[in-house]
Amino acid sequence: MSNQHSTETLSTQTKECRDVPWNVSTIAPGKVMRGAGVLSTVAGEVAKLGSRPLIIAGNQTLNFSQESLQPLFQSQQLHPVLVSYGADCCEASLKALRKAAKEHKTDMIIGIGGGKALDTAKLVAHQLTLPIVTIPTSAATCAAWTALSNVYSAMGAFLYDVALSRCPDLLILDYDLIQTAPQRTLVAGIGDAIAKWYEASVSSGHSEQTLIIAAVQQARVLRDILLQKSASALESPGSEVWQEVVDATVLLAGVIGGLGGAQCRTVAAHAVHNGLTHISGHGSIHGEKVAYGILVQLRLEEMIQGNQLAASARQQLLKFYDLIGLPQKLADLGLGNITLVELQTAAEISLEPNSDIHRLPFNVALEQLMAAMVSTTAPSQLKFKS
Repeated sequence: MSNQHSTETLSTQTKECRDVPWNVSTIAPGKVMRGAGVLSTVAGEVAKLGSRPLIIAGNQTLNFSQESLQPLFQSQQLHPVLVSYGADCCEASLKALRKAAKEHKTDMIIGIGGGKALDTAKLVAHQLTLPIVTIPTSAATCAAWTALSNVYSAMGAFLYDVALSRCPDLLILDYDLIQTAPQRTLVAGIGDAIAKWYEASVSSGHSEQTLIIAAVQQARVLRDILLQKSASALESPGSEVWQEVVDATVLLAGVIGGLGGAQCRTVAAHAVHNGLTHISGHGSIHGEKVAYGILVQLRLEEMIQGNQLAASARQQLLKFYDLIGLPQKLADLGLGNITLVELQTAAEISLEPNSDIHRLPFNVALEQLMAAMVSTTAPSQLKFKS
């Protein structure tokens, strides 16, 4: 089957395209600056990209963001303005921010905040063809790294994603800033990052393409780092092991998506996340829903394929989730009173024709997905060989 893609779509994929003789990969930011207190040293580096930045942050972090970015505001080389993206990376917010950028005569965009703030900033920069700097305030996602933005409704329901022309020009990872975030955000980031192995190994584990092989193997390394170090990191914020886990969730998780492209990025775990956003609103954060989605994916492999490795992996993850506080079932996401209609809605959206769930090596019926979603903590019924 031939693949017909635009150049923009190709930018997030490394799979063979027979219709064109070339391929484009967006692997990494132009530069990454990281360290404790590094934010106080970056004004000169930022000024290389422009002099009139539009700084995009969230409502809850506007004042905090201005305080954190004082070196940029005080720099004689820069003339920034700080604006809120609102509640979500949605069409209305994007339109308002493009207008604000033009009014300020912006020549660069800076995004500071969590995943949605960074996705919004990246997408505005992409739409206006401007340089982009990302400054994560938590380790909840790898959005600071990736050439991808997710677009939601104003109510927080996932709508679609946009492949961007490049990764950020500059990523600034300040451990002191990350440490000010609630610990829940790092726990969620661990859930989002560890999904890379369970999804990439299913969708791309048999690939013979060099970069995809590298991505899958990096996903295995990422999983092992998180399984081995997460508990210690959470017990000692700011420590060396904590920094290693932050690097894993913010940076290494992004490397995997960059090397492997779209086909190596998401499968059922993220598809389930997307469906849940239509019934949960802002009640839980991205990585929490993704972590639950991993259990759903493994449950599907267990139920439909009789996969013993998936059954074993699910039991291992349940213990790990219990140790660090990741959600194991719908009730842990605030959906303990979910109705059958709501469950079906989430499952139907997860199974839409363009959903990443179809990267699974088997078909999933609506009833099977609904059954998996309500049995993530069920004891394994498979018999293991001694």
